[in-house]
Amino acid sequence: MREPSQDNTSRPPDNLYRTDVVFTADFASTRQWVAGRSWAYPGGGPINPADDKLDYLVPDPSYCRQGRFLATRRSDGRWNTGLLTTEGSQEGFLVQAGDVLEARVRLPREIGAWPAIWTWRDGDQEIDICEYHPDNPDLLELSNHVRDTGHSYRSEAISPGAWLDLRVDFGARSVVWWVDGTRAFADGRGVGSQWRACLIVNLSVCAGRYHPPPQDGIEEMAFEVASLVVRRPRGHAER
Repeated sequence: MREPSQDNTSRPPDNLYRTDVVFTADFASTRQWVAGRSWAYPGGGPINPADDKLDYLVPDPSYCRQGRFLATRRSDGRWNTGLLTTEGSQEGFLVQAGDVLEARVRLPREIGAWPAIWTWRDGDQEIDICEYHPDNPDLLELSNHVRDTGHSYRSEAISPGAWLDLRVDFGARSVVWWVDGTRAFADGRGVGSQWRACLIVNLSVCAGRYHPPPQDGIEEMAFEVASLVVRRPRGHAER
């Protein structure tokens, strides 16, 4: 088995392995996405306190409009939060082994914000394209929960409010993460050739067990996703 590696001098190949775009996120589409519900949360939501989250998922599309994922403080101590998933949507898009995901995101500034782009299906199949906590201002969490590996990637480019270009190659033998064109982590484990999963984009709020909760006086936070596309190698039919 190959060892996980970090090679900060490599860059993604320009030809993207002759891929075709198979998914372009339209965050206003009710065919692509389901808002405010995910089976990654107990019972589909709306809360998930066991995962140290103050989230209260809401189906209100304004919480995800134009890729701007909001969290707003409630009077009961929880936060109304925006989440979109392809799970259960009319199109039912699944990312699969061999696919390449690219996204441009703007990180939130407020302590307690917990943005993420990730995958999920049938209780697992989780790959974290990115997770971020502003109390660790220069660090992105990159994780392959399918094969139990991950990496904490630090860079001067990562900071509260920063724009980042992300890419993940969902290789059967190695998942590879890129940040602003630099290879951040190659896990050497991959997802296996039959892997498939739904996409999730959301902004969670930390409850304080692992990362500090939002400070008093903060009433709203936002995570922006300007674009998200998935490419598939030509000749790889959808399973």
